[in-house]
Amino acid sequence: MYNFKNLYEPTSVEDALRLKKEHPQALFLAGGSDILIKIREGKLAGCDLINIYNLDALRGICLEEDGTILIRPLTSFTDVTMHPIIKAHLPVLGDAVDQVGGPQIRNIGTIGGNICNGVTSADSASTLKAYDAVLELSSLEGTRILPYAQFNLGPGKVDLKAGELLTGIRIPKDSYDRTFGEYIKYAMRRAMDIATLGCSVNVRLTQDKQKIERLRIAFGVAAPTPIRATTAETQATGHPLDEALLELVAQAASSDVNPRTSWRASKEFRMQLVKELARRATKTAIERAGGTING
Repeated sequence: MYNFKNLYEPTSVEDALRLKKEHPQALFLAGGSDILIKIREGKLAGCDLINIYNLDALRGICLEEDGTILIRPLTSFTDVTMHPIIKAHLPVLGDAVDQVGGPQIRNIGTIGGNICNGVTSADSASTLKAYDAVLELSSLEGTRILPYAQFNLGPGKVDLKAGELLTGIRIPKDSYDRTFGEYIKYAMRRAMDIATLGCSVNVRLTQDKQKIERLRIAFGVAAPTPIRATTAETQATGHPLDEALLELVAQAASSDVNPRTSWRASKEFRMQLVKELARRATKTAIERAGGTING
């Protein structure tokens, strides 16, 4: 049994925001793949819920006039992976969320819920950070635009103010144009497990495909929150495509992260994963962009 007190069923986004203002302690319920488990475990027993799952205005993906990719938060992981816009312009995001749990979880779980949980292991988080995602946070007072880079405040804590609801995730065209990426998830099991470490890389090569024009790299479970390795990004800019580049990215990335020891893995093992996954993801991203690592 699920021990919750009241369940509210809004009929519009505005109605959901009104209910949230009237019942500030109530929790928004989307796919429920996380929150219902916590209720069943007793961690959220007796809470009030505002069920937004049936609000189709919060579901779907489109390409805006300026080329920005807009992902609504109730879009399921499966729909993200299968959507033609994602396949055409941002396939690495589809690859990343296709590694969440099993098919049932991917069919019900939402990309908005994945990032609003604020956990560092969220499979969508590192790729969204690596692509400079921007969040649309709505309340009855208006809409606040926030770079996703500023959203995570700490483990499980995000910058959602009282009365706010995530209503959009945007990827600017300049962030994905002419880029090619790779996401690697290392987990203790091959399937249905959270990441021991995740790494997302995307690159844009120079026109002659001999150097890095721009590189973005982000990690999950390498710090208390999903994190960009900006030192690696800066040092890789303009670098020729060779083995030295891969080593530079690996070493520079390790200076940006701060993993911890947990029952899943030691800090030392995660540091080793940071370097190895950075090398592998960078190499694959470069190859997808039409480049070749020279010896």
